Amino acid sequence: MDVATHVGEVLSKNFGIDTRSVPEDTPLLQLRLDSLALEELRVLLEERYGVDLEDIELSSRDTYGQLLAAVRQRTA
Repeated sequence: MDVATHVGEVLSKNFGIDTRSVPEDTPLLQLRLDSLALEELRVLLEERYGVDLEDIELSSRDTYGQLLAAVRQRTA
């Protein structure tokens, strides 16, 4: 599975977000991911991939595509 599929599964299971219809230019805030939700998502993704994402700084103003790019960069 690729990163987008894994991240989509985490968002679906934990936040009720169906990412299959979410364009990558969608701001995370539109997905109802505020700073607390983004921190929870970071922890979930760290556990899933076994990597440290602590230094990736994303805000709710960043896009879904930026989130995917950041995770891809760390897991490559």
